[in-house]
Amino acid sequence: MAPRSRLQLFRKLAERNVPLDVAEAVLDRFEEVQLIDDAEFARMWVRSRSQSRKLAKSAIRRELTEKGIELDDAEEALSQLSDEDEEIAARELVERKLRPGVDLSDRAERDKCTRRLASMLARKGYAPSMAFRIVGEVLAQAGTLE
Repeated sequence: MAPRSRLQLFRKLAERNVPLDVAEAVLDRFEEVQLIDDAEFARMWVRSRSQSRKLAKSAIRRELTEKGIELDDAEEALSQLSDEDEEIAARELVERKLRPGVDLSDRAERDKCTRRLASMLARKGYAPSMAFRIVGEVLAQAGTLE
């Protein structure tokens, strides 16, 4: 089984109609013997999601909140990622998604490509200003390579 946060386990116990007091006692004991550690879960989640899905800090923060991770633990875990790491990940995504053979000299095609790539970054939680800047830089670089 994959690691879970306390809230995720609590919800699973509630689905199985475990009485509230029993669920709380079990989860307290799990924390006591370190089977549950939300701070460690958050650190692992940040590493995993930033590497595998190339998500921005804002998207990972949102996921951690949904999983019941306290803000302090989430921010401490997110501190693993620098702004530079986030920018590198965004650039890698754009470079990977840029289709070869796109005619970047055609203004309409370039605009369409820019919107598509910036939208992809936005869905992954990147700020619009960063998304458009990185897409512009990657397209400019790709245009000079042709």
